[in-house]
Amino acid sequence: MIVKHLDPVQGRSVHISPMSTSLQRPVLGVLLAIAITTAMDASGLTAFSALPLFPLLVQFWYLGRFSRTQMGFVWGRWQHYALATLHPVIVLGTLVLIAGVGGVIDLSKTQWPAVWRNFALVSVSTFLVTSITEEGFFRGWLWGSLERAGQSPRRVLIYSSIAFALWHLSAVLLDTGFKPAPALIPVFMLNAAVMGAIWGLLRGISGSVLVASLAHGLWNGGAYVFFGFGTRTGALGIVNTALYGPEAGILGLGLNVLFAVALWRLGAFPAAAPRTPAR
Repeated sequence: MIVKHLDPVQGRSVHISPMSTSLQRPVLGVLLAIAITTAMDASGLTAFSALPLFPLLVQFWYLGRFSRTQMGFVWGRWQHYALATLHPVIVLGTLVLIAGVGGVIDLSKTQWPAVWRNFALVSVSTFLVTSITEEGFFRGWLWGSLERAGQSPRRVLIYSSIAFALWHLSAVLLDTGFKPAPALIPVFMLNAAVMGAIWGLLRGISGSVLVASLAHGLWNGGAYVFFGFGTRTGALGIVNTALYGPEAGILGLGLNVLFAVALWRLGAFPAAAPRTPAR
C-alpha cells in the first residue's frame, strides 16, 4: 500500500511507502545505540558501554507498544535451552580439542578452582545483563521492530546480526581491553555477525530472548575465561589467537559458520514473518 503525503515545498502530493517509514525507528535506535556505546568506549567506559542499551530498550518498547511476546521476553521450552547450550559446548569444545592436538595448550599456570569460579561468574552475569541489554535490544526490540515492519524472517535475522556486529566495532577499533591485533579485526567483525545470527536463530526458533541470552552467557564465560580476549591469555594458555581464538581466530569463525548453517537447517526456522497483534 502507498500513502500520499503533501510536499510543503512543491505543493504536490508524493508517494511514500509505509515500509520506509516503519524502518525509520529501527534504524534510529541502532544508530543511537552505536553512537552512545562508541562515546563510552572512547571515554574509557567500555566495562559499562552495554548498559545504555537498557534505557533505549525500555524507551523504544514503550513507544512501540510491543507485547512481551513480540519482544521475546517469554520462556522457551527446555529443549530450546538445551539447544542453546550446544553452541558454546560444540564450538568451544572443538576448539579445545584442535588446540590440544596442535600442542598449543599450556596449563602450567592454570588454577582450576579459580577458573571454574570465573567461568560461572562470567556466564551467569552475562546471562542476566545481556537479557536486558544486548539480547534484549538486538534480538528483542530490534527483532520485533523489523518483524512489525514486514521484513521476512531471513531479513530480520540478517539485519539484526549486522547491527549487532556494527555495535561492537568501537570496542575493537578504540583503545579498549577487547582490542585484537589490527589484522584480526575483520575476522572478529565477521564472527560477531555470525554469532549474532546463531543467537538470532535461537531467538527465532524459540521465540525467547532468554534462550539466546543463555547461549550468549555460556559463550562469554567459556571464550573469555578459557581462551582470553584482546592481549590477555586465558586459562588454556593459548597464545596463537589468530588461529585458535574463538572470536578473532580463523578456526573460531569457521566453526561458528558451520554451527549457524547446521542450526538453520535443523532448527525449523520459520519461513514467513509471524503476524502478531500490536499489543
